[in-house]
Amino acid sequence: MASPPFVNLNTAVKSVFRDYPRIYFACHRRHTRDPATGELLSANQISVLDHLDAVDPTNLTALAAHMGVTPSTMSIAVGRLVRQGYITRVLDTADRRRIELRLTDAGVRVRGAHSVLDPKLVSDMLVQLGDDDRHAALLGLSLLARAADGAQQSRTVARARGA
Repeated sequence: MASPPFVNLNTAVKSVFRDYPRIYFACHRRHTRDPATGELLSANQISVLDHLDAVDPTNLTALAAHMGVTPSTMSIAVGRLVRQGYITRVLDTADRRRIELRLTDAGVRVRGAHSVLDPKLVSDMLVQLGDDDRHAALLGLSLLARAADGAQQSRTVARARGA
């Protein structure tokens, strides 16, 4: 069996940058529905929910900074999610000027039901491939996912060491 052709790292990076966005745009969801109520949530609302937890509170100001928006913009987004019942907003007991955010059970439910990819669109994409090509594509995707896990673990270890 012949060995696969060598692909230099620069060419590989260019390939990922060329191909990944095409897959993402062909298969991503624009909105997510609450499985219990059918209520529609935007990608921005889902992004806020993705950054919160039901147990460990997150500070509104820190969340805004992390997501690259002003605290007032985040407050508006959070207010909408509070009214919809997906987030609780409570004053920090140690510092009453700070607002702590937590997911409600409904927020946990919606976050768990959310996927950036729409299963029907992914299926429509995969059906375009023959069996051998589909197998090769899924194997390649699995290899990239494994490499992503390894790269993420390496970054975590480096951060823990203070690098």
